[in-house]
Amino acid sequence: MRAPEIRAWSWEVLDTPIGPLLLAATDQGLALVVFHADGKTAAEAVSRLTRRLGTGPAPAPHRAAALAEAVRQLEGYFAGGLKEFTVPLDWSLTTGFNRRVLRELADGVPYGTVVGYQDLADRVGEPGAARAVGMAMGSNPLPVVVACHRVVESDGGIGGFGGGLETKRALLALEGVLPQPLF
Repeated sequence: MRAPEIRAWSWEVLDTPIGPLLLAATDQGLALVVFHADGKTAAEAVSRLTRRLGTGPAPAPHRAAALAEAVRQLEGYFAGGLKEFTVPLDWSLTTGFNRRVLRELADGVPYGTVVGYQDLADRVGEPGAARAVGMAMGSNPLPVVVACHRVVESDGGIGGFGGGLETKRALLALEGVLPQPLF
């Protein structure tokens, strides 16, 4: 068994209108976004990432440039001013079909629009893979930035969401796809 590649990375928790998000980045780009990143969830995510990247976070003086940029862009997004993320992404936490689907989502489904699971499967040349697209959305290491909240059911249903349906509705409302919740 080959030892994991050791890579420098950094992380922080960002308070947002949908709750705390853990952001982790390498020198290649933003690698991970985790919903509901309270103390326990954040610690578990950091532990998993440590095993995956083969090292702990870099000492305090190191902060991946992509992490600072991700924070800036997410703050702009939640303030309603940013419509397109341009932070570099580190795709190393996803592979194969899932990576193809997520890249198509990132490149082909802009702010304020939605796409069906089946349509996304068709776009990546896998017309029978609508359920597999759903699985790819569930394993998305970069939610919000790679906007899996924009993937909905073809019959008009909202579909599932790893961050919870309330979070999905809030993100779609922020982008003008759904009306803002009344309370």
